[in-house]
Amino acid sequence: MFLICLFAWRYRKSNTSAEYKPNWDHSTKLELLIWGAPLLIIIVLGLITWIYTHLLDPYRPLSRIDENRPVAVGVKPLEVQVVAMDWKWMFIYPEQGIATVNELVTPIDVPVRFHMTASSVMNAFYIPALAGMVYTMPSMETQLNAVMNKVGVYDGFSSNYSGAGFSDMKFKYHGVSQADFDAWVAKTRAGGGTLTRAGYLDLDKPTIKHPIMHFGSVDKGLYDLVLNRCVAEGSTCMNAQMEQDAMRMQAAAAAKELPKDVCEPKVATATAQPLRKE
Repeated sequence: MFLICLFAWRYRKSNTSAEYKPNWDHSTKLELLIWGAPLLIIIVLGLITWIYTHLLDPYRPLSRIDENRPVAVGVKPLEVQVVAMDWKWMFIYPEQGIATVNELVTPIDVPVRFHMTASSVMNAFYIPALAGMVYTMPSMETQLNAVMNKVGVYDGFSSNYSGAGFSDMKFKYHGVSQADFDAWVAKTRAGGGTLTRAGYLDLDKPTIKHPIMHFGSVDKGLYDLVLNRCVAEGSTCMNAQMEQDAMRMQAAAAAKELPKDVCEPKVATATAQPLRKE
C-alpha cells in the first residue's frame, strides 16, 4: 500500500524530473521487495500455525491447568471413556468403576483424558466451554485432553448429524470441586445398578431424548468390547481378528521365502504308490 502511494506520487504526470524508461521490464530490487514481504508474512504465519497446531493437538497431554499454572509433577489425568450411541452419550469412569448416560461430571483443575468411540455411526463430541470438537467413529478410538477451571453446568452435544434423534443428542457437563466429585462418585456407586454386557446391548438400541442414568458398577473391559465390536457373547473381537490375519500374512510371507522343495512336495513323490509284494 505504501509503494502504491509512492509510485503514484513519484511518477505523476507533472513530475518531469522522473526518469523515463519506456523499455524497462525488470528490477531485482523490486522483485525482492514485492516477493520478499509476503514471503516473510507466510513464514511467520506458518510458524505460528505450526506451533499452535501442535500445542492444541487433542491427543497431546496437558502441560498447564491454565495460562498461569502448570500441571503439577505426578498428577494423573482423570480417565473417561465416551461412547456415542443412537442417540445418547455414555460415559464410563474406569478408575471409579461407574458409568452414566447423558451426564458428565469432572472435578475442576484436574486434567481429563477422554477416550472416545461410537457404537454405530460417526458422531462428534463437543463441549464448547471445555474444548474443541472431536469426532467419534465406530471401531476406532479418538482422544481429547482437556481441563475445566470453573465450577458450573455446561452444555454438551453432538455436532455431527447422525440421524433422527440428532437434535436431542445432548447432555449436561458438570464441573465441580474435587470434594463434590468424590461425593458424586460415592452416591453413584451406592445408588446405581450394574452395567453388564447384556445391559449395554439393550441400551444400545436407538432412543430419542433418553433420560439420565447412573450405574454403580460396570463389567470389566466393557469399553474395549464396544471399541472392538464384540460386546455380544460369542462374537469375535476386531483386534483379535486383525491379529490372526496379521499372523496368517506373516506365515504366508515366510513360506514364500523358503525353498520350493521344502514347501511343495515333489509330484513324483506325492503320486507314487507303494510296491505290493506278491
